[in-house]
Amino acid sequence: MAELKCTVETCCFNSNHNCCKGDIMVGGKHAMKSDDTCCESFCDHKRDSFKNATEHPSKTIGIDCEADNCKYNNNYRCVAERVEIRGNSACTCKETACATFRSNCNC
Repeated sequence: MAELKCTVETCCFNSNHNCCKGDIMVGGKHAMKSDDTCCESFCDHKRDSFKNATEHPSKTIGIDCEADNCKYNNNYRCVAERVEIRGNSACTCKETACATFRSNCNC
């Protein structure tokens, strides 16, 4: 599990830069840079204004990751100790990004 800092304040799961979802999915199968990734678990707080009342924000979280070219991806699981998801004024998941992404490609 990674220590997660999420600056996507428009996400319905965000609570003081922590996530209430329980686990997240980072997308970007062919990503070569951070901006090619996204948090696929993002939900617009205006449209999906629900938080599971039984869930609490957590500083650590499990992260599934589709970014094959990230050095922290180990069999579709993120193994970074600390992860930052950015996209402060995002309205869709495509406006978010994994700021921790580091390419393992030598291209």
